[in-house]
Amino acid sequence: MISRFLIALFALVVSLGSVQAQGNYLIKSGDTLSIEILEDTSLNRQVLVLPDGRVSFPMAGPLTVGGRTTEQVERAISSRIANNFSVAPTVYVSVAGISQSQSEPASPAIIKIYLVGEVNAPGAKELAPGTTLLQALSESGGFTKYAATKRVQLRRTMSDGRQRLIKINYKAISQGAVMSNDPSLRDGDVILVPERRLFE
Repeated sequence: MISRFLIALFALVVSLGSVQAQGNYLIKSGDTLSIEILEDTSLNRQVLVLPDGRVSFPMAGPLTVGGRTTEQVERAISSRIANNFSVAPTVYVSVAGISQSQSEPASPAIIKIYLVGEVNAPGAKELAPGTTLLQALSESGGFTKYAATKRVQLRRTMSDGRQRLIKINYKAISQGAVMSNDPSLRDGDVILVPERRLFE
């Protein structure tokens, strides 16, 4: 079992992660958005927000994103393309570039993520924007001998309090399995490596 200390730390980290820089940012024309579909990585792409505040995305068509947050755009895209999938698609939208014409501060030079559980170097890590889950695991100092590497979790708390969970079988990947998607991390993300069960 994960110790009480780690459980308390995880609860604290999740509460800290609820306020995300990108979650509060309102998209503007000239911005570049990175859009990822977990269930079909061939759709992943970066799109430019046109002067009218719209973008075009496969199966979704023209979509108004200006004045919206990334979470609102995620929901809009998911709703538009849902009938093309057997289950509701998991959509991630992040601001990859801010219009140079804007007078607002540039996007942060670093993001802070948190490693929790059976890793040798747990705690907060400052990483470059665009760092992926597998790249972040390289900052973990490796797994302890009790790590359940088949059940690595990426937990992301959205600005409205919803939590998204992605499970990664790191053991299979380390043995040569192809990873369909290596998601880019966001500020406040938590990577949790649980303790191995008996006979696991």
